[in-house]
Amino acid sequence: MALKIRTILLERGMTIKELAEKTGTTGNNLSNKLSRDNFSEKELRAIADVLNCSYDGIFTFKDTGKQI
Repeated sequence: MALKIRTILLERGMTIKELAEKTGTTGNNLSNKLSRDNFSEKELRAIADVLNCSYDGIFTFKDTGKQI
């Protein structure tokens, strides 16, 4: 997820600090989360909202392709 978030930040021309401010956290905290790649689903949804993206947490069966 961290790589995806960084990629979207580049495409949106936004810094980590700007994203942090818009999600109500500090730049240092967000940088730490990005380096550990450690986000809750709630945080991912908030980040997606700020980045004008949708976030869908999906499980996909590897053998059948079924998604839940």
